[in-house]
Amino acid sequence: MGIALVGQTSELAPADKKIYALRDAISCVDSIPLIASSIMSKKIAGGADKIVLEVTLGRGAFMKKKEDAIYLSKQMNEIGKMAGKETICILTNMDEPLGRSVGNTLEVIEVVESLKGNIAPDVEEVVCTLGAYMLKMAKRGDNIEENKQKILKQINNGEAFKKWMELVEAQGGVLDYIEDISCFPRAAYEYTVISNKSGNISKLDAGSIGEIFVLLGAGRIKKEDNIEKEVGIVFQKKIGDSVKKGEKMATIYANSKEKAEIAIKKVQDAYEIVDEKVEKPKVIVGIL
Repeated sequence: MGIALVGQTSELAPADKKIYALRDAISCVDSIPLIASSIMSKKIAGGADKIVLEVTLGRGAFMKKKEDAIYLSKQMNEIGKMAGKETICILTNMDEPLGRSVGNTLEVIEVVESLKGNIAPDVEEVVCTLGAYMLKMAKRGDNIEENKQKILKQINNGEAFKKWMELVEAQGGVLDYIEDISCFPRAAYEYTVISNKSGNISKLDAGSIGEIFVLLGAGRIKKEDNIEKEVGIVFQKKIGDSVKKGEKMATIYANSKEKAEIAIKKVQDAYEIVDEKVEKPKVIVGIL
């Protein structure tokens, strides 16, 4: 069975790029019908017969409100129906960052670790839910929970990692980095973010983390900005975890001491710590 990563090109949904530029020029980037058509045009043009989409919502997502995410999902479902493509949207919570890492290289390293079985619980839930519905739509199993177990089995027995290696190689990637993550370049500086109080974490604002991500150089403000692939943040504590004063909550990887010092305070501010017990948030918040 094959696998590929595909984006918009001059041959695949070429009008999408022009329409997106027009949306930007006329301040319609946040138009939900245009977002829906942009997403679905590439899926349909790519030849997919069955489409499973993750629709993120919350502080770190484009759709901040659940009702907007539901509206977007319904629009995409309707486009899929008109095109004769069975479509399912999985709504996921992006109030806090998914997984342990943010940053280009750091996230690739987390992918390697996840596919070797060291997968964060929230990542596992998203991956297994998306995959379970793919299996169901492909008529490879109607029971969603059983399908999730099939996926976990493929992760734990190494087959998922082998398939990903095939993908990397087929798309021109260098396997040395995947086989030995120490090959990846590292940021010049590593800083620890510690807690200023004891308690339970009730908030880790993904929107603020996104701004810190850009501050460190991992994202662009202007199109011509350079991306620093090795910088980012790894989280040791997330919502629902308990923490003691002085305990490590996150690690910042930076190429600038000045940026890192600003980021430390901003990451601390992105956390909210309370005295009462906090439940882990639901990752899957809806299926349409």
